[in-house]
Amino acid sequence: MYKTSLALMSATALSLTLGIAPAMADSVDAVDREQIVVTGQVLYANQINALRTPTPIIDVPQSLSIFTAAEISQRGFSSIGQIIDYTVGVNTSQGEGHRDAVVFRGVRSTADFFIDGVRDDVQYYRPLYNLEQVEILRGPNALLFGRGGTGGILNRVTKKAELDDVFTGYEVALNSFGGFTLQLDHNVSTDDTSALRLNAMYESLEGHRDFYDSERIGVNPTARFQLFDTTRLDLSYEFIDHERFIDRGIPTGANGEPVEAFRDIVFGDDTLNFHTLDAHVFRATLQHQFSDALKGRLSAFYGDYDKVYQNLYASSYDAVNSPDQVGLDGYLDTTQRQNLILSADLIGQFQMAGFNHTFVTGVEFINTGNNNDRLNPVWSDSNDDVEFFTIARPLATGGGTGTAASGNPTTLAFSDLNDDTHADVSVFSAYLQGEIEISDQLDIILGARFDSFEIEVHNVPVNETRERTDERVSPRLGVVYKPQENISLYASYSESFLPRSGEQFANINGSNNALDPNEFTNLEAGLKWDLASNLSFTGAIFEIEQRSPQTADNDPSTLDVIESEITGFELQLQGQLTEAWFISAGYSYLDGEQVNRSGNTGLRPRELPENTLSLWNSYQVSDQLGLGLGLTYQDETFINNSNTAILPAYTRIDAAAYYDLSDRFSLQLNVENLTDALYFPNAHSTHQATVGAPLNARVTLRGRF
Repeated sequence: MYKTSLALMSATALSLTLGIAPAMADSVDAVDREQIVVTGQVLYANQINALRTPTPIIDVPQSLSIFTAAEISQRGFSSIGQIIDYTVGVNTSQGEGHRDAVVFRGVRSTADFFIDGVRDDVQYYRPLYNLEQVEILRGPNALLFGRGGTGGILNRVTKKAELDDVFTGYEVALNSFGGFTLQLDHNVSTDDTSALRLNAMYESLEGHRDFYDSERIGVNPTARFQLFDTTRLDLSYEFIDHERFIDRGIPTGANGEPVEAFRDIVFGDDTLNFHTLDAHVFRATLQHQFSDALKGRLSAFYGDYDKVYQNLYASSYDAVNSPDQVGLDGYLDTTQRQNLILSADLIGQFQMAGFNHTFVTGVEFINTGNNNDRLNPVWSDSNDDVEFFTIARPLATGGGTGTAASGNPTTLAFSDLNDDTHADVSVFSAYLQGEIEISDQLDIILGARFDSFEIEVHNVPVNETRERTDERVSPRLGVVYKPQENISLYASYSESFLPRSGEQFANINGSNNALDPNEFTNLEAGLKWDLASNLSFTGAIFEIEQRSPQTADNDPSTLDVIESEITGFELQLQGQLTEAWFISAGYSYLDGEQVNRSGNTGLRPRELPENTLSLWNSYQVSDQLGLGLGLTYQDETFINNSNTAILPAYTRIDAAAYYDLSDRFSLQLNVENLTDALYFPNAHSTHQATVGAPLNARVTLRGRF
């Protein structure tokens, strides 16, 4: 089973990521080859990808990476962050310990996430148990995805019920910290025209840091109905229940780097730092083939989310004058959000004026209700939101009834109302994109999207309601030239925008009410080259201009608007070096400068490592045994916009071994941080640097019948 799945994983990842012709090794039979041709050679919206037009990947004028379910399983990934570690041009941010946060080419985002091409903008850790693949598109993507998408987007493609098939898959995994995961994937074909599928997960995670634990439950039943030969309906419901300890990391010292002596200390409280999420998500997609040249899709999405996160974190530390004391701040934040998203697409092909045309046109309506409030702490000893404690393991916070560094008893109450807002958001969008085949060698892509973004925010404490409407057109232009069939050269220009209410609709009160949206532009040029039928190289060079809200250096609970210019290039090599040896390698170079920042010149944007490198090798030793070895490298990067705090460069080495016990059962070992290196992968603000996990292992038993 491992040999076949490895071949499938390698060929599928290669054809999807780099657009090669999907030739397969002799070990993959004709049925498997046919499926890879369908899902790998062409991007079809009704099957696997959010680009919506049936465009071969080699003809897409932008960088993208795709991780299939087989690759996610074989690499032992259990989080979005682990996938990002091995994605070129992208790195992680801390997300305050309670959400996925991705930095796309130097642009941090917690909202540019999508599920089956539909916006998924709530802040949480997204599970992987029910996915066919994860797609990461780099560069602005506003034409198809709307606001945001400045540096890129991440789209999760979910598993759907399959007709004419009955199977059950399961997975049991244990990690060396004491956590475990159970997963189930069961599909049944009820008759010739309908099927049901159930994906479910239970996860109990333990970690290397004190107090860390996590419990996650996910249940996702889906149904498929072939209403007619040309019409299909997919229905899905997902229940999400997450609980997690919040760890905001450790302070930085006099040299601006994380204080290694604090590597084992949690600057929080075992009872006060937590995150909970309950969500109910409904999805429906109706697709109809009007003719061989025209198809349509209607999609409906509704999500109801109830989230709470509460935490203490290190907000101040003076390594010179008070090296044994730390100032703790915190907050209690609740969010209730309801998202309704309706969209309709038409995708067609026709001839006009002697040229072949492929077009996608559509409309989208989004209605969001968002209630958010935040309470700051008040400590009895300081009568302030910050209290100083003596640094020890554990800190003497006492669940909010502890002992301050002064020696005085202090109690904590989250009683200072920071904000309480009720927001209603309505978005209407219409878009049109055309791909014109000028000749066998030259394609031109033209498109534009119109967005009308209306927001009304009621500020409860002052009983004030404000509203604002922003209307923007986001253009896209691309050129693809193919001097020969296996080589494409491309160039593209695109724009995106972000309303001043930000990603999470916090408010538009005060001066924010008068500000125009932040606008972004992107230029990119690249090469995609199939060196052989199963080995490809890609490269891209780009420039991004952005103006965006970012965490303030002096107060991580507030935002500054930062302007910057970012340039860089990416290189990728992926495929079979030999029949037994698969390689995936990526390198990115990023450079940038903050501009128009009062009083400061020549500063580098935060979270922008100059060099990143990832490398993964899979080698088939025998019919039953396979081995994997990889590394990920990240250059030093600034934690804050003032460039006074730094995350040191690091290299992490990972390994894996796979063994087929039989045709239906396999055993897998994944080892992370093989050399037990101390490293700090990301941060949120100056004194909140994440401590990377030491040497750890995960053992997985996987079966299917």
